[in-house]
Amino acid sequence: MTISEATKLPARAVSVRPLIWIGAITTGTVVTNLFAPQILVGLIGRSLGMTALQAGLISTLTLLGYALGLLLLVPLVDLVENKRLILRTLACAIVAAVGTALAPTPLILLAATFILGASCAAIQMVVPLVASMVPPERRGQAIGDVMSGLMIGILLSRPMASLIADNWSWRGYYFTSAILMIVLAGALARYLPTLQPSAKVSYGALLASFPRLLREEPVLRVHAWTAALVMASFTAFWAAVALRLPDAPFNLDAKGIALFALIGVAGAAATPIAGRWGDMGFARPLLIVSHLLIIASLALCAWAGMLESRIAALVVLSLGTILLDLGITTDQTLGRRAVNLLRPEARGRINGLFVALFFIGGAIGAAAASAAWSYGSWNMVCAVAAGFGVLGFTDMATKTGSE
Repeated sequence: MTISEATKLPARAVSVRPLIWIGAITTGTVVTNLFAPQILVGLIGRSLGMTALQAGLISTLTLLGYALGLLLLVPLVDLVENKRLILRTLACAIVAAVGTALAPTPLILLAATFILGASCAAIQMVVPLVASMVPPERRGQAIGDVMSGLMIGILLSRPMASLIADNWSWRGYYFTSAILMIVLAGALARYLPTLQPSAKVSYGALLASFPRLLREEPVLRVHAWTAALVMASFTAFWAAVALRLPDAPFNLDAKGIALFALIGVAGAAATPIAGRWGDMGFARPLLIVSHLLIIASLALCAWAGMLESRIAALVVLSLGTILLDLGITTDQTLGRRAVNLLRPEARGRINGLFVALFFIGGAIGAAAASAAWSYGSWNMVCAVAAGFGVLGFTDMATKTGSE
């Protein structure tokens, strides 16, 4: 059975600007649950008497749950009324966050974090719904605005979790997250439009269509590949920079490292601009520039570690970090814009595929950073991260189908 090209729009008029703001706040808030465990794992492990293996599974299961949610839950956007699906998925995230905060044993905590990760797939349900409410000529701007919230959430997740845990405890972070998501659920229930997809196929048929979408949509293939590469650069850098900052010439303590992480938020400013320029027809040259920025920024970051002056080293590293995040968020935003201009009836599956593939790139980047640090310390990490940028630049500069 084929899937209709049409998608039923909501019967009532939709005010797009509040919807974009709510979408940005929702994605930025929910995504913190995916990265906060990376900073909380030590506190959680000691609190529950977990072994090193069990503690290591906290972040792994959270991210694995998210990956499965992308592939198994997000495709339901093409089959189930979107507002109801988002609210139910967010409700699962709230319950899972409370369950994590109250977990008395390692086994219960690991199960709760896995469910929480899977439920965070609600993020990728919100993005295509917002995109569907905006005319194609303004879709890049709208996606850029929503993505700015997502990127800010990713960058703030670790320092925010550290701050809350220092003042209350790691359980306090998950309670705080649950409360914020409850407030968001109320706002979404009020402002989200209803969107009933017109697909008349089984859930199994939706999942089986993934390979066909990749085969038939070169735009999806190109952007998913380059997004995976830049995400690998992103995770490689941020996985290793906390190991480098305590040493000379930077000499930062834990609070200094948390403050440094806030610098990356400046990169989120690129998302609305990139979206607008993409709508104006500058997507391809802007994508090429974004990959060049990634390569140049990592050269700056490597150079910063060789300087003798602490102030100069911090200034150069900060500049490199901002340029790195500018390049990465530009690629991500323009990639989102491009794939959301594809088949309306498959928007959920396309978004799920896009994010799942660049999520795999992020996992590869983290693993590569670990190996590079062991082999050649900071300079090797920067070289490997820049190498991902070079691959992305080569691919984007030579292939068509990137609009």
